[in-house]
Amino acid sequence: MSAIIEFKNIVKSYGVNENRTFALRGASFTVDKGEFVVILGPSGSGKSTILNLIGGMGRADCGEIVVGEKNIANYGDKELSEYRADNIGFVFQFYNLIPTLTVRENVALVKEVSKNYAGADRVLGEVGLSAHKNKFPSQLSGGEQQRAAIARALVKNPPLLLCDEPTGALDSGTGIVILSLLQNMSGEGRTVIVVTHNSALADAADKVIRVKDGRIESVSANEKPLTVEEVNW
Repeated sequence: MSAIIEFKNIVKSYGVNENRTFALRGASFTVDKGEFVVILGPSGSGKSTILNLIGGMGRADCGEIVVGEKNIANYGDKELSEYRADNIGFVFQFYNLIPTLTVRENVALVKEVSKNYAGADRVLGEVGLSAHKNKFPSQLSGGEQQRAAIARALVKNPPLLLCDEPTGALDSGTGIVILSLLQNMSGEGRTVIVVTHNSALADAADKVIRVKDGRIESVSANEKPLTVEEVNW
């Protein structure tokens, strides 16, 4: 497989002078097209910062972030906005659905900013929410709300799906269902990156990136990753 992401010697800090703190300290790794990647680390390790930089939601102090052969670290605000709209689907711990819109309306909102809009009805079918598309978020369970959030990310047909603690607000059983859905979304041209503190998910990943104190502690590949259902939770 060919690399779709190259993270090269990335440094990211916040504040200035004596108040400066480092989120990343020379982080480097690659992600191949179609991989299901898990980024592991404790709170404050820098794993969410990595995801934000790949997603074009922040700027590195130095280093290169090559996505599809283009160094997005050099992008201006307009270029980053277009990059996010065309290439990135975000899934967060909290669903961020608009409560006054139906599930279908929440998903269809993306139509206004996407060049590759896949159609709300089609994508809601893929995540098993066709029967709930006319409901409001408050009428859904937590797992169903997260499925709606995933559908909203997928409806742009993004090559990269970035997930930050996507099961953090769910019970374990529902979380397994969501992680299985995400695992199945990888491949076929789509790359899925999941940030989590749950080390059990490592057994299901194609690649595991471990982060500690802003540094890449290790990068390892699973030759025969388990399905999420096979993992010993």
